[in-house]
Amino acid sequence: MWVSDRAVERLRVATGAPDLSGTRYRLLEHVARGGMGAVYLAEDTALGRRVALKILDLPDPSGELAQRLLREARILARLEHPSIVPIHDVGTLADRRVFYTMKFVQGGRLDQYLERAGSLPDSLRIFQRICEAVAFAHAQGVLHRDLKPENIMVGPFGEVLVMDWGVAKILRGSPLTGSSTRQGSDPSASQTAEDGREAQAPTIPRETAHGSVLGTPGYMAPEQARGEIDRLDARSDVYSLGAILRFLLTGRSPLEATTAGAGMRPSQGATANGPVRPKALEAICAKAMADDIPSRYATATELAAEVARYLDGLPVQAFPESWLVRGGRVIARNRAWIILVLAYLVVRVLLIFWGGR
Repeated sequence: MWVSDRAVERLRVATGAPDLSGTRYRLLEHVARGGMGAVYLAEDTALGRRVALKILDLPDPSGELAQRLLREARILARLEHPSIVPIHDVGTLADRRVFYTMKFVQGGRLDQYLERAGSLPDSLRIFQRICEAVAFAHAQGVLHRDLKPENIMVGPFGEVLVMDWGVAKILRGSPLTGSSTRQGSDPSASQTAEDGREAQAPTIPRETAHGSVLGTPGYMAPEQARGEIDRLDARSDVYSLGAILRFLLTGRSPLEATTAGAGMRPSQGATANGPVRPKALEAICAKAMADDIPSRYATATELAAEVARYLDGLPVQAFPESWLVRGGRVIARNRAWIILVLAYLVVRVLLIFWGGR
């Protein structure tokens, strides 16, 4: 008997569904699968609310994957920000698999949002909120290392949540390191060991022994793709943010654009946000994604400030303006006042003309 692929997938999900007996959660449905874990929609029966339950779903005889999932949960628990998904609980099932629960985010991924985006300014405001969340994480000494549209959720009311911190890197001196150590677990120590394995195999895409990709081609900074772990800092995530901004302007990933030969040339036709890609925004992308690390914006906050200047009609630092461009921008920014002044002058001239007759 012929069975559709969709039916096979439903059977596979059903047979692999976790047993939540002994917990306060009731399984509702499968949501997504990727990397080392699967995400389910569950009901917290104690509080009567829906949550997202992430559970390890790969063989883990060494326990390293379980430690990585716990490490991700601990990082998220300490990154309290409106645009970073909050963690509710962490635990172990009867079959010894590790899980954690977090806020269930309704909405769509950034790449799905772009299909129905209202305007370029709307997309840029979404981008600013992404930068704010990343800047907050950097202030806590945490690099995301896998920023891409698929890891960003946009809610129905414009909420923005940066997701999937499973390959985040905790920098030396981070406020999180000390608190983790006091609890008997040092995530930075496991990160150092993991990074040591990365440095031995500088392939693209980079993977650990478990097969979890550490970064995504097209969005990874060059130094990250080369496995230069000691050179990673906030500017590595800034590169990824620049790639996301380019995606918002072109409707395709930088890797796809390069393969297709599209790049950022204004002559390449329409984008998700219209046929015109302003040169100032192109310059911002180019600076954020510079191969030379010192040439990039130093922080996500600086990048967000550049976008804010563009939205406010002000000159951006990455794009030196000629006097002609500057004059056009001033006129566009003050169009209403200029029209009023011109209308006043026309009326005055008419009054003088008719009064002298």
